[in-house]
Amino acid sequence: MLPQHALSRCVHRAARWPWRPWKSVLIGAFRRLYAVDLGEAAEPDPAAYPSFNAFFTRALRPGVRPQPATADAVTSPVDGRLSAHGRLEGEQLMQAKGQHYTLTALLGGDPGLAAGLRDGAYATLYLSPRDYHRVHMPCAGRLRRMLHVPGRLFGVSPPLVRAVPELFARNERVVCLFDGARGPFAVVLVGAIGVGSIETVWAGEITPPAAKTLRTWDYGDRGPALARGEELGRFNLGSTVILAFGPGQVRWNAGLRPEAPVRLGETLARISH
Repeated sequence: MLPQHALSRCVHRAARWPWRPWKSVLIGAFRRLYAVDLGEAAEPDPAAYPSFNAFFTRALRPGVRPQPATADAVTSPVDGRLSAHGRLEGEQLMQAKGQHYTLTALLGGDPGLAAGLRDGAYATLYLSPRDYHRVHMPCAGRLRRMLHVPGRLFGVSPPLVRAVPELFARNERVVCLFDGARGPFAVVLVGAIGVGSIETVWAGEITPPAAKTLRTWDYGDRGPALARGEELGRFNLGSTVILAFGPGQVRWNAGLRPEAPVRLGETLARISH
C-alpha cells in the first residue's frame, strides 16, 4: 500500500543533495549503522564524496577484486549473497522455498526472449545496503538488447522475498541480454523500494524517469563487447541481480550454498566445453 515510486523518487533526490551538512550526516549515520569499511574503496575519505549517492556507489581500488586466471570461470558480478541457484526447469526459477516464477515473466513477458535460455541455469544474488553496489560482467559478452520493464518496488530483503509471490517478476527491472562464447545469457538488475535509479555504463540512468510501458533498446551487432569483470552498471541504492544462461553453457561449482556470501570476482561456475 506504500507509494513505492514516490518514496523512491524522494530518496533519489535526497541521496544526491550535495549540501555538506546533509550528506555528511547521511554518510556518517550509514557507516555506523552498517559498519561500512572504506579500506577497499578507491576514495577512503568519506568527506571527499560530493553526495551520499556518490559514497554509496563508490568504486573499489584497482586490484582488490582480481579475476581468476582461468578463462572458463564464470564469476560473481557483485558483492552480496547467493539467494538461489540451479538449473532452470523449463522456464521455472526458484524465488524461495516453495515459490517460483517464470523466465518469460522476468524478461518482460516475451516468450521469444526466454526461448534461448529454457532448461539452462540461473543464479540470484542479493545486495545488502552495506555491499559494494556496482555490477560487473560474470563472463565476456556482447550486448544485444536491453529492456526496462516497469513494475512495483517491493523490498527485496529475504523475508519479503519469501512472502511476496513472484516478486522479481513484478518489480521494476532492467534486463540486459548478451551473446557469450556459448550462447545467450541475461543479467537482470531488479529494482526495490528506495532504489532511486538503475544505470548502465553504455546508456546511463535508465530509471528514473518512471515508465508505464516496457521500453526496448535493440543493439544488434553494434552493442558494446564487455570483458569478464568489466563494470556493467550500478544500483543507486541496493537490490538484486539475476543471471540466466542457456542450456549446457555453465556448470555451477559443487560447493555453492544458498545464503552464502559471495564477492565480486569469485568463481561461481565454469563454462561448459
